[in-house]
Amino acid sequence: MNMTLRRTFLRRSILWPNHTAPLILKDWELKVHFKIHGQGKKNLNGDGLAIWLTKDRMNNGAVFGNMNQFTGLGVFLDTYPNAEKSHDRSFPYVSVMLGNGSLVYDHDQDGRPTELGGCSALVRNSVHDTFLLVRYSTKRLTVMVDVDGKGEWRTCTDITGLRLPSGYYFGASSATGELSDNHDIISMKLYQLTNEPTSEEAEEEEEVTIPRVDNMEQFQVKVEEGGEGMSGLQLFFTLLFSIMGLGVLGVVAMILYSRWKENKRKRFY
Repeated sequence: MNMTLRRTFLRRSILWPNHTAPLILKDWELKVHFKIHGQGKKNLNGDGLAIWLTKDRMNNGAVFGNMNQFTGLGVFLDTYPNAEKSHDRSFPYVSVMLGNGSLVYDHDQDGRPTELGGCSALVRNSVHDTFLLVRYSTKRLTVMVDVDGKGEWRTCTDITGLRLPSGYYFGASSATGELSDNHDIISMKLYQLTNEPTSEEAEEEEEVTIPRVDNMEQFQVKVEEGGEGMSGLQLFFTLLFSIMGLGVLGVVAMILYSRWKENKRKRFY
């Protein structure tokens, strides 16, 4: 099955309509040709582009232009770091989230608490054509990127034990927040994959009604709470000034002690 969707430009929380027919394929592959570009310098652009496979048709919301607490799959091409601590990754960043209708995408932490996997990829202002590939087969989701002009797919994340119901809808959205950028969908092509299940897989076949991942805890990304931590330089100066402060207090204490002894001696004359 090869479906090419018309070119659409996405800007500031504009939704790209879902395909009119629900997805009934069991194993499939989606190839997206896109372009994210703008005049803003690094970290002065945002927010990014999202590809969806969801139970409900999209509604305007805070997750790259779509509603939060969605049910289905979201692949996010995030171009702006919202978290104060982003040392664990560089942006732009591609990530995957599986929503069950109650999970909340944490915008301030760039989705870390609900992220299943991801990778850094130079998807913005590239001089090359940029592609995203999402493949789902036998409860395995693989996301790959081709953004460096070599014509080769690089695996971004590979998630096993992921179960998706049928009858969901593909779509795309983008958002810019208070900044600006251009998010262009050039084409989306859907392919049917042919895969013969093993006897064990056939026996384990079950109807999936809610998206889920086996052993979800293994994907949890630890997010540090509290205020912003100190860098090495900040820690050095903090210790330096603390030592200097203690030294000053020591000098003052010695001066006061000397004067006290001097006054005490004068009393005997």
